[in-house]
Amino acid sequence: MATDMEVLQNGKAAAVNGCCKKGPGYASPLAAMDGPKESLIYVTCIYTGMGRGKPDYLATVDIDPKSPSYSKVIHRLPMPYEGDELHHSGWNSCSSCYGDPSAARRYLVLPSLISGRIYAIDTQKDPKAPSLYKVVEPDDVIKKTGLAFPHTAHCLASGEIMLSCLGDKDGNAEGNGFLLLDSDFNVKGRWEKPGHSPLFGYDFWYQPRHNTMISSTWGAPSAFTKGFNLQDVADGHYGRHLHVYTWPGGELQQTLDLGNTGLLPLEVRFLHNPSEAIGYVGCALTSNMVRFFKNPDGSWGHEVAISVKPVKVQNWILPEMPGLITDFLISLDDRFLYLANWLHGDIRQYNIEDPANPKLTGQVFVGGVFQKGNTVLAEAEDGSTYQVDVPEVQGHLLRGGPQMIQLSLDGKRLYVTNSLFSTWDRQFYPEMVEKGGHMLQINVDSEKGGLAINPRFFVDFGAEPDGPSLAHEMRYPGGDCTSDIWI
Repeated sequence: MATDMEVLQNGKAAAVNGCCKKGPGYASPLAAMDGPKESLIYVTCIYTGMGRGKPDYLATVDIDPKSPSYSKVIHRLPMPYEGDELHHSGWNSCSSCYGDPSAARRYLVLPSLISGRIYAIDTQKDPKAPSLYKVVEPDDVIKKTGLAFPHTAHCLASGEIMLSCLGDKDGNAEGNGFLLLDSDFNVKGRWEKPGHSPLFGYDFWYQPRHNTMISSTWGAPSAFTKGFNLQDVADGHYGRHLHVYTWPGGELQQTLDLGNTGLLPLEVRFLHNPSEAIGYVGCALTSNMVRFFKNPDGSWGHEVAISVKPVKVQNWILPEMPGLITDFLISLDDRFLYLANWLHGDIRQYNIEDPANPKLTGQVFVGGVFQKGNTVLAEAEDGSTYQVDVPEVQGHLLRGGPQMIQLSLDGKRLYVTNSLFSTWDRQFYPEMVEKGGHMLQINVDSEKGGLAINPRFFVDFGAEPDGPSLAHEMRYPGGDCTSDIWI
């Protein structure tokens, strides 16, 4: 019987030059690594909460270093309404549909976290200038499912699209669950079985060979939309659990209580190898990476795999500052894990070839609260104070901290934006809301490990035609390591 790696290598050989010869995407994660080098990237850009009276938009950024418009926004698609808060994005179809020649990765799915609208964006007619195809109205979703505050979108092998929703129309966490849309973005209903909704909603990832889906838990929209308040954590308005579901059955099998070491578990990812029953979740407030795994008896366990220590600080709202891990991803060969500490300001690279014992192999600071020039000081163990020296890029001071990250298919370039959520941006990085966000590229040593800022690349969303905007999720037209799942 072939080993898991042999299965992946055979899939790699089946995809000539990494291009899809059947359905969308790639035959395997390793085949995807041989895919075409990225030349465009779509970025969700936000005016919501900035007082500019403009709708959010989808930016197309040229990331081809041979192009004269390299590292520039070459197209903007404004949404038809204001106040959406575009946030995450997904595809109508991805590598989970590789075996279906009738499927096509055509529509980028843009859930609006605040308004509840879900936009389907046609990227096939003109990849450089996407157009609006359809709007799923929140009233339709609420009427048929009771769900609101949509967040994560994943394509399914069935052709359906599944979205996590974080609450009901009033922002109560008790109303959260999972929305199913058909292939033409019509509301089908809820995915989970009645009575099997999670405690809180946020992200999810499925691993079909283990008949499992695992979801994470940010908090109640009624709490987080007002800004972060530590009392809301104490009052139970934020999550600390993972929910384990049968896939595709939608039955809640197990709830993992991560305890006080797992507060605010956000992004959740399995290893890309579809035979592996291992994954990680980034717990923002406690700044731990928690590894989850399948036990011999079929149940699921968890343990802290990476801890980012809080830093003692002066002139801040608390005496200690967490790193606040707000995003992470795994390279397609499952060798490296990358995470972003939004408050500390650093991006880290860990070797996870031994998943239970990650090893730090790279680190670079690209912002943060205690960078030089800010009023906040960090304290060393001996009581002395310091600030981090963050380099300018093309003459620009780096505002905010690293938030969303996206890795090139070959694992050699990491793209970074700096907006978390407009209300929290205003609370923790008010200057970024005033002056706008930006996007960076980090060069990655994918052999020995290491990270370095690319000085040639800087996208300044503070210089947009309608005024400074905030930048969040990033997607390549051909899929990436956080959009595609293999079955």
